[in-house]
Amino acid sequence: MDSASASTHAYDDVRRTPSRAPRALATEAVHAGRDDLARQGLHAPPIDLSTTYPSFDSRAEAARIDAFAATGAEPEGPPVYGRLGNPTVARFETALARLEGTDSAVAFASGMAALSAVLLARASTGLRHVVAVRPLYGCSDHLLTAGLLGSEVTWTDPAGIADALRPDTGLVMVETPANPTLAEVDLRAVAHACGSVPLLADNTFATPVLQRPAERGARLVLHSATKYLGGHGDVLGGVVACDEEFAGRLRQIRFATGGVLHPLAGYLLLRGLSTLPVRVRAASATAADLARRLAADPRVARVHYPRIGGAMIAFEVHGDPHEVIAGVRLITPAVSLGSVDTLIQHPASISHRIVDAQERRGAGVSDRLLRLSVGLEDVEDLWGDLRGALGAGATADPVERGAAVV
Repeated sequence: MDSASASTHAYDDVRRTPSRAPRALATEAVHAGRDDLARQGLHAPPIDLSTTYPSFDSRAEAARIDAFAATGAEPEGPPVYGRLGNPTVARFETALARLEGTDSAVAFASGMAALSAVLLARASTGLRHVVAVRPLYGCSDHLLTAGLLGSEVTWTDPAGIADALRPDTGLVMVETPANPTLAEVDLRAVAHACGSVPLLADNTFATPVLQRPAERGARLVLHSATKYLGGHGDVLGGVVACDEEFAGRLRQIRFATGGVLHPLAGYLLLRGLSTLPVRVRAASATAADLARRLAADPRVARVHYPRIGGAMIAFEVHGDPHEVIAGVRLITPAVSLGSVDTLIQHPASISHRIVDAQERRGAGVSDRLLRLSVGLEDVEDLWGDLRGALGAGATADPVERGAAVV
Protein backbone atom coordinates (compact mmCIF):
# COMPACT_ATOMS: atom_id res chain seq x y z
CA MET A 1 0.00 0.00 0.00
CA ASP A 2 1.48 3.39 -0.99
CA SER A 3 1.63 6.29 1.47
CA ALA A 4 -1.36 8.12 -0.04
CA SER A 5 -3.52 5.00 0.16
CA ALA A 6 -2.39 4.38 3.74
CA SER A 7 -3.35 7.92 4.70
CA THR A 8 -6.77 7.52 3.12
CA HIS A 9 -7.30 4.18 4.84
CA ALA A 10 -6.28 5.53 8.24
CA TYR A 11 -8.41 8.67 8.00
CA ASP A 12 -11.50 6.78 6.87
CA ASP A 13 -11.05 4.14 9.60
CA VAL A 14 -11.19 6.84 12.28
CA ARG A 15 -14.64 7.90 11.08
CA ARG A 16 -16.16 4.56 10.15
CA THR A 17 -15.56 1.96 12.83
CA PRO A 18 -17.46 -1.30 12.21
CA SER A 19 -20.60 -1.85 14.25
CA ARG A 20 -20.04 -3.71 17.50
CA ALA A 21 -21.62 -4.40 20.84
CA PRO A 22 -21.97 -1.39 23.17
CA ARG A 23 -19.02 -0.83 25.47
CA ALA A 24 -18.83 0.64 28.97
CA LEU A 25 -17.89 4.30 29.26
CA ALA A 26 -14.52 3.50 30.85
CA THR A 27 -13.71 1.21 27.91
CA GLU A 28 -14.83 3.77 25.33
CA ALA A 29 -12.72 6.42 27.04
CA VAL A 30 -9.62 4.29 26.45
CA HIS A 31 -10.38 2.87 23.00
CA ALA A 32 -12.70 5.23 21.10
CA GLY A 33 -10.87 7.06 18.33
CA ARG A 34 -8.07 4.48 18.48
CA ASP A 35 -9.83 1.36 17.13
CA ASP A 36 -7.81 1.37 13.89
CA LEU A 37 -4.34 1.71 15.43
CA ALA A 38 -3.47 -1.97 15.91
CA ARG A 39 -4.31 -2.72 12.27
CA GLN A 40 -1.73 -0.12 11.29
CA GLY A 41 0.90 -1.49 13.65
CA LEU A 42 0.60 1.51 15.95
CA HIS A 43 -0.05 1.85 19.66
CA ALA A 44 -0.07 5.62 20.30
CA PRO A 45 -2.15 7.81 17.96
CA PRO A 46 0.00 9.72 15.45
CA ILE A 47 0.03 13.53 15.35
CA ASP A 48 -0.58 14.86 11.83
CA LEU A 49 0.68 18.44 11.71
CA SER A 50 0.11 18.99 7.98
CA THR A 51 -1.77 22.09 6.97
CA THR A 52 -2.29 20.89 3.40
CA TYR A 53 -2.26 17.54 1.59
CA PRO A 54 -0.99 16.67 -1.91
CA SER A 55 -3.39 15.54 -4.62
CA PHE A 56 -2.69 14.97 -8.31
CA ASP A 57 -6.38 14.64 -9.18
CA SER A 58 -7.78 18.17 -9.10
CA ARG A 59 -11.09 17.09 -10.65
CA ALA A 60 -11.69 14.75 -7.74
CA GLU A 61 -10.66 17.48 -5.31
CA ALA A 62 -13.21 19.83 -6.85
CA ALA A 63 -15.95 17.23 -6.45
CA ARG A 64 -15.05 16.63 -2.83
CA ILE A 65 -15.07 20.34 -2.02
CA ASP A 66 -18.44 20.72 -3.76
CA ALA A 67 -19.82 17.91 -1.62
CA PHE A 68 -18.51 19.56 1.54
CA ALA A 69 -20.05 22.89 0.54
CA ALA A 70 -23.42 21.20 0.02
CA THR A 71 -23.71 19.26 3.28
CA GLY A 72 -20.68 19.88 5.49
CA ALA A 73 -20.01 16.14 5.57
CA GLU A 74 -16.41 15.04 6.04
CA PRO A 75 -14.75 14.77 2.61
CA GLU A 76 -14.29 11.16 1.47
CA GLY A 77 -10.72 9.96 1.15
CA PRO A 78 -7.60 11.69 2.43
CA PRO A 79 -7.62 15.13 4.06
CA VAL A 80 -7.66 18.21 1.85
CA TYR A 81 -6.70 21.21 3.98
CA GLY A 82 -6.33 21.90 7.69
CA ARG A 83 -9.52 23.96 7.95
CA LEU A 84 -11.54 21.18 6.34
CA GLY A 85 -10.35 18.51 8.75
CA ASN A 86 -7.37 16.86 10.38
CA PRO A 87 -6.89 13.14 11.16
CA THR A 88 -5.65 13.73 14.71
CA VAL A 89 -8.52 16.05 15.56
CA ALA A 90 -10.92 13.57 13.94
CA ARG A 91 -9.84 10.94 16.46
CA PHE A 92 -10.77 13.21 19.36
CA GLU A 93 -14.11 14.10 17.75
CA THR A 94 -14.95 10.44 17.21
CA ALA A 95 -14.08 9.57 20.80
CA LEU A 96 -16.06 12.43 22.33
CA ALA A 97 -19.13 11.60 20.24
CA ARG A 98 -18.96 8.02 21.50
CA LEU A 99 -18.71 9.15 25.12
CA GLU A 100 -21.65 11.56 24.74
CA GLY A 101 -23.73 9.09 22.73
CA THR A 102 -24.17 11.30 19.67
CA ASP A 103 -23.65 10.73 15.95
CA SER A 104 -20.86 13.27 15.65
CA ALA A 105 -18.77 15.90 17.35
CA VAL A 106 -17.06 18.99 15.94
CA ALA A 107 -14.00 20.43 17.69
CA PHE A 108 -12.94 24.07 17.85
CA ALA A 109 -10.07 26.18 19.13
CA SER A 110 -11.90 26.94 22.40
CA GLY A 111 -15.22 26.51 24.11
CA MET A 112 -16.21 30.05 23.13
CA ALA A 113 -15.34 29.34 19.49
CA ALA A 114 -17.61 26.30 19.68
CA LEU A 115 -20.51 28.31 21.15
CA SER A 116 -19.95 31.06 18.58
CA ALA A 117 -20.21 28.51 15.78
CA VAL A 118 -23.54 27.24 17.13
CA LEU A 119 -24.94 30.79 17.30
CA LEU A 120 -23.73 31.57 13.78
CA ALA A 121 -25.23 28.34 12.47
CA ARG A 122 -28.64 29.27 13.85
CA ALA A 123 -28.41 32.94 12.85
CA SER A 124 -27.56 31.97 9.27
CA THR A 125 -31.07 30.49 8.97
CA GLY A 126 -32.69 33.66 10.33
CA LEU A 127 -33.20 32.24 13.82
CA ARG A 128 -31.28 34.79 15.88
CA HIS A 129 -33.32 34.64 19.08
CA VAL A 130 -31.94 32.61 21.99
CA VAL A 131 -33.70 31.63 25.21
CA ALA A 132 -31.21 31.06 28.02
CA VAL A 133 -31.22 30.19 31.71
CA ARG A 134 -28.82 31.88 34.12
CA PRO A 135 -26.29 31.32 35.42
CA LEU A 136 -24.03 30.46 32.52
CA TYR A 137 -20.28 30.77 32.24
CA GLY A 138 -19.56 34.51 32.34
CA CYS A 139 -18.23 34.80 28.79
CA SER A 140 -21.17 32.80 27.42
CA ASP A 141 -23.50 35.20 29.23
CA HIS A 142 -21.63 38.19 27.78
CA LEU A 143 -21.63 36.80 24.24
CA LEU A 144 -25.42 36.45 24.36
CA THR A 145 -26.19 39.67 26.23
CA ALA A 146 -23.93 41.89 24.13
CA GLY A 147 -25.34 40.53 20.86
CA LEU A 148 -21.83 40.35 19.44
CA LEU A 149 -22.91 37.84 16.81
CA GLY A 150 -26.23 39.49 16.11
CA SER A 151 -28.20 37.31 18.48
CA GLU A 152 -30.97 38.48 20.82
CA VAL A 153 -31.43 36.75 24.15
CA THR A 154 -34.34 36.31 26.51
CA TRP A 155 -33.28 35.26 30.00
CA THR A 156 -35.71 33.12 31.94
CA ASP A 157 -35.91 30.37 34.52
CA PRO A 158 -36.53 26.76 33.43
CA ALA A 159 -40.26 27.05 34.09
CA GLY A 160 -40.53 30.03 31.73
CA ILE A 161 -38.84 28.52 28.69
CA ALA A 162 -41.98 27.55 26.79
CA ASP A 163 -43.50 31.03 27.21
CA ALA A 164 -40.25 32.70 26.10
CA LEU A 165 -40.13 30.92 22.74
CA ARG A 166 -40.79 32.98 19.61
CA PRO A 167 -41.12 32.11 15.90
CA ASP A 168 -37.52 33.25 15.42
CA THR A 169 -36.11 31.34 18.40
CA GLY A 170 -33.24 29.24 17.14
CA LEU A 171 -31.78 27.90 20.36
CA VAL A 172 -32.40 27.26 24.04
CA MET A 173 -29.27 27.20 26.18
CA VAL A 174 -28.73 25.85 29.69
CA GLU A 175 -25.71 24.85 31.73
CA THR A 176 -26.11 22.11 34.30
CA PRO A 177 -24.55 22.03 36.81
CA ALA A 178 -24.19 25.74 36.20
CA ASN A 179 -21.08 27.84 36.45
CA PRO A 180 -20.42 28.91 39.19
CA THR A 181 -23.37 28.17 41.50
CA LEU A 182 -23.72 24.50 40.49
CA ALA A 183 -27.48 24.98 40.06
CA GLU A 184 -29.06 22.04 38.21
CA VAL A 185 -31.93 21.86 35.76
CA ASP A 186 -34.11 18.93 34.72
CA LEU A 187 -32.90 18.38 31.18
CA ARG A 188 -35.82 16.16 30.21
CA ALA A 189 -38.33 18.79 31.31
CA VAL A 190 -36.40 21.57 29.57
CA ALA A 191 -36.13 19.56 26.35
CA HIS A 192 -39.88 18.98 26.44
CA ALA A 193 -40.49 22.71 26.91
CA CYS A 194 -38.29 23.48 23.89
CA GLY A 195 -40.55 21.69 21.46
CA SER A 196 -38.83 21.71 18.07
CA VAL A 197 -36.23 24.31 19.09
CA PRO A 198 -32.78 22.75 19.61
CA LEU A 199 -31.61 22.55 23.21
CA LEU A 200 -27.92 23.25 23.86
CA ALA A 201 -26.66 21.89 27.17
CA ASP A 202 -23.26 22.96 28.44
CA ASN A 203 -21.91 19.76 29.98
CA THR A 204 -18.47 21.09 30.93
CA PHE A 205 -18.86 20.60 34.68
CA ALA A 206 -20.56 17.20 34.60
CA THR A 207 -18.75 15.56 31.66
CA PRO A 208 -20.24 12.41 30.10
CA VAL A 209 -19.02 10.54 33.18
CA LEU A 210 -21.83 12.04 35.28
CA GLN A 211 -24.49 12.77 32.66
CA ARG A 212 -25.14 12.50 28.93
CA PRO A 213 -27.51 15.33 27.95
CA ALA A 214 -28.28 13.85 24.53
CA GLU A 215 -30.01 10.95 26.29
CA ARG A 216 -32.27 13.49 28.01
CA GLY A 217 -33.32 15.40 24.92
CA ALA A 218 -30.52 17.89 24.23
CA ARG A 219 -29.68 18.12 20.54
CA LEU A 220 -26.36 19.88 21.19
CA VAL A 221 -23.85 19.18 23.97
CA LEU A 222 -21.18 21.84 24.52
CA HIS A 223 -17.84 21.39 26.28
CA SER A 224 -15.02 23.69 27.08
CA ALA A 225 -12.58 20.88 26.40
CA THR A 226 -9.94 22.97 28.16
CA LYS A 227 -11.39 21.74 31.43
CA TYR A 228 -12.04 18.10 32.33
CA LEU A 229 -11.66 16.61 28.86
CA GLY A 230 -8.05 17.78 28.67
CA GLY A 231 -7.68 17.49 32.40
CA HIS A 232 -4.17 18.82 32.91
CA GLY A 233 -4.44 22.58 32.41
CA ASP A 234 -2.23 22.55 29.31
CA VAL A 235 -4.56 22.66 26.30
CA LEU A 236 -7.31 24.95 24.98
CA GLY A 237 -10.22 23.52 23.03
CA GLY A 238 -13.97 23.32 22.62
CA VAL A 239 -16.31 20.75 21.13
CA VAL A 240 -19.99 20.30 20.27
CA ALA A 241 -21.44 16.78 20.28
CA CYS A 242 -24.56 16.54 18.12
CA ASP A 243 -26.35 14.75 15.30
CA GLU A 244 -24.63 14.56 11.91
CA GLU A 245 -26.98 17.08 10.29
CA PHE A 246 -26.02 19.84 12.72
CA ALA A 247 -22.38 18.72 12.67
CA GLY A 248 -22.26 19.37 8.94
CA ARG A 249 -23.35 22.96 9.44
CA LEU A 250 -20.82 23.43 12.23
CA ARG A 251 -18.01 22.15 10.01
CA GLN A 252 -19.00 24.68 7.36
CA ILE A 253 -18.93 27.47 9.95
CA ARG A 254 -15.55 26.27 11.22
CA PHE A 255 -14.15 26.18 7.69
CA ALA A 256 -15.38 29.69 6.96
CA THR A 257 -14.37 31.31 10.25
CA GLY A 258 -11.18 29.37 10.91
CA GLY A 259 -11.75 28.46 14.57
CA VAL A 260 -10.01 25.11 14.13
CA LEU A 261 -8.47 22.99 16.86
CA HIS A 262 -4.72 22.53 16.48
CA PRO A 263 -3.67 18.89 15.88
CA LEU A 264 -1.42 18.87 18.95
CA ALA A 265 -4.39 20.02 21.03
CA GLY A 266 -6.47 17.26 19.46
CA TYR A 267 -3.85 14.72 20.47
CA LEU A 268 -3.70 16.01 24.06
CA LEU A 269 -7.49 16.00 24.34
CA LEU A 270 -7.74 12.45 23.05
CA ARG A 271 -5.12 11.44 25.60
CA GLY A 272 -7.06 13.26 28.31
CA LEU A 273 -10.24 11.33 27.50
CA SER A 274 -8.53 8.03 28.28
CA THR A 275 -8.30 8.92 31.99
CA LEU A 276 -11.46 11.06 32.18
CA PRO A 277 -13.63 8.54 34.12
CA VAL A 278 -10.88 7.80 36.63
CA ARG A 279 -10.06 11.47 37.19
CA VAL A 280 -13.66 12.63 37.51
CA ARG A 281 -14.66 9.88 39.92
CA ALA A 282 -11.60 10.32 42.14
CA ALA A 283 -11.90 14.10 42.27
CA SER A 284 -15.66 13.84 42.87
CA ALA A 285 -15.16 11.62 45.92
CA THR A 286 -12.76 14.16 47.40
CA ALA A 287 -15.09 17.05 46.54
CA ALA A 288 -18.04 15.39 48.28
CA ASP A 289 -15.91 14.95 51.41
CA LEU A 290 -14.75 18.58 51.31
CA ALA A 291 -18.31 19.80 50.78
CA ARG A 292 -19.38 18.05 53.98
CA ARG A 293 -16.47 19.55 55.92
CA LEU A 294 -17.14 23.03 54.57
CA ALA A 295 -20.81 22.75 55.53
CA ALA A 296 -19.82 22.02 59.12
CA ASP A 297 -17.40 24.93 59.34
CA PRO A 298 -18.84 28.01 61.12
CA ARG A 299 -16.89 30.34 58.84
CA VAL A 300 -18.86 29.09 55.82
CA ALA A 301 -22.33 30.53 55.25
CA ARG A 302 -23.50 28.19 52.50
CA VAL A 303 -22.23 25.30 50.41
CA HIS A 304 -23.41 24.43 46.90
CA TYR A 305 -22.77 20.89 45.72
CA PRO A 306 -24.76 19.24 42.91
CA ARG A 307 -27.02 16.22 43.38
CA ILE A 308 -25.22 14.35 40.60
CA GLY A 309 -21.91 14.88 42.36
CA GLY A 310 -18.81 16.11 40.60
CA ALA A 311 -15.52 17.75 41.42
CA MET A 312 -16.81 21.34 41.69
CA ILE A 313 -17.83 23.06 44.93
CA ALA A 314 -19.17 26.58 45.40
CA PHE A 315 -19.33 28.06 48.88
CA GLU A 316 -20.11 31.41 50.44
CA VAL A 317 -18.10 32.67 53.39
CA HIS A 318 -19.08 34.94 56.26
CA GLY A 319 -15.78 36.77 56.04
CA ASP A 320 -13.74 38.30 53.24
CA PRO A 321 -13.49 35.96 50.22
CA HIS A 322 -10.45 37.83 48.93
CA GLU A 323 -8.55 36.97 52.10
CA VAL A 324 -9.42 33.31 51.59
CA ILE A 325 -7.99 33.48 48.07
CA ALA A 326 -4.85 35.15 49.41
CA GLY A 327 -4.55 32.58 52.19
CA VAL A 328 -4.24 29.33 50.20
CA ARG A 329 -0.81 27.74 49.88
CA LEU A 330 -1.36 24.29 48.31
CA ILE A 331 -4.48 25.17 46.31
CA THR A 332 -3.81 27.33 43.26
CA PRO A 333 -5.69 30.65 43.05
CA ALA A 334 -6.52 30.69 39.33
CA VAL A 335 -9.37 30.69 36.84
CA SER A 336 -10.35 27.60 34.87
CA LEU A 337 -11.13 24.18 36.32
CA GLY A 338 -10.94 20.46 35.72
CA SER A 339 -7.20 20.07 36.16
CA VAL A 340 -5.40 17.46 38.26
CA ASP A 341 -4.55 20.18 40.78
CA THR A 342 -7.11 22.05 42.87
CA LEU A 343 -8.00 25.61 41.85
CA ILE A 344 -9.95 28.32 43.65
CA GLN A 345 -11.30 31.59 42.34
CA HIS A 346 -13.72 34.42 43.14
CA PRO A 347 -16.33 34.46 40.34
CA ALA A 348 -17.59 37.99 41.01
CA SER A 349 -14.05 39.29 40.45
CA ILE A 350 -12.93 37.13 37.54
CA SER A 351 -14.98 34.53 35.62
CA HIS A 352 -18.28 36.43 35.96
CA ARG A 353 -16.95 39.96 36.28
CA ILE A 354 -18.11 40.71 32.75
CA VAL A 355 -21.75 40.01 33.72
CA ASP A 356 -23.78 42.99 34.98
CA ALA A 357 -23.47 43.08 38.78
CA GLN A 358 -27.22 43.15 39.42
CA GLU A 359 -27.85 40.30 36.97
CA ARG A 360 -24.94 38.38 38.43
CA ARG A 361 -26.28 38.60 41.96
CA GLY A 362 -29.79 37.81 40.76
CA ALA A 363 -28.46 34.57 39.30
CA GLY A 364 -27.05 33.58 42.69
CA VAL A 365 -23.45 34.67 42.14
CA SER A 366 -22.98 36.58 45.37
CA ASP A 367 -19.94 38.69 46.19
CA ARG A 368 -18.96 36.19 48.90
CA LEU A 369 -19.11 33.14 46.65
CA LEU A 370 -15.95 31.13 45.98
CA ARG A 371 -15.59 28.38 43.37
CA LEU A 372 -13.39 25.38 44.07
CA SER A 373 -12.29 22.93 41.37
CA VAL A 374 -11.10 19.87 43.27
CA GLY A 375 -8.14 17.97 41.87
CA LEU A 376 -6.42 14.72 42.73
CA GLU A 377 -4.52 15.71 45.88
CA ASP A 378 -5.09 13.97 49.21
CA VAL A 379 -8.23 15.22 50.93
CA GLU A 380 -6.47 15.86 54.24
CA ASP A 381 -3.89 18.09 52.59
CA LEU A 382 -6.59 20.03 50.79
CA TRP A 383 -8.69 20.43 53.93
CA GLY A 384 -5.69 21.62 55.89
CA ASP A 385 -5.06 24.32 53.29
CA LEU A 386 -8.72 25.35 53.14
CA ARG A 387 -9.03 25.46 56.90
CA GLY A 388 -6.04 27.76 57.17
CA ALA A 389 -7.28 30.01 54.36
CA LEU A 390 -10.73 30.26 55.93
CA GLY A 391 -9.06 31.41 59.12
CA ALA A 392 -7.35 34.21 57.19
CA GLY A 393 -10.70 35.56 56.02
CA ALA A 394 -12.87 34.75 59.03
CA THR A 395 -15.10 37.24 60.82
CA ALA A 396 -17.87 34.92 61.97
CA ASP A 397 -18.66 33.95 65.55
CA PRO A 398 -16.68 30.71 66.08
CA VAL A 399 -19.64 29.00 67.75
CA GLU A 400 -21.99 29.78 64.88
CA ARG A 401 -23.49 26.71 63.21
CA GLY A 402 -22.09 25.57 59.89
CA ALA A 403 -23.85 25.78 56.56
CA ALA A 404 -26.14 23.27 54.92
CA VAL A 405 -25.14 21.68 51.61
CA VAL A 406 -27.54 22.81 48.88
